[in-house]
Amino acid sequence: MKKEQLAFHETMDTHELLNVKTIALLKSKLIQGVVFDEELRALLQKNVEMSIVDMKELQRIYTYEKPSK
Repeated sequence: MKKEQLAFHETMDTHELLNVKTIALLKSKLIQGVVFDEELRALLQKNVEMSIVDMKELQRIYTYEKPSK
């Protein structure tokens, strides 16, 4: 069976999204260290957790793996 591949522009778009998500994740982690409000810190942690899930999905798309369940 032939493995399907992403088109060049799809690969570049996915790579760019992954880069943006990585920067946002790092920024949220950094800001958590200087925030004193617990509610805001919890929101930042939720953002970090969701970003990790999103990044794993983008990596799966980038390498074009079949989803595992």
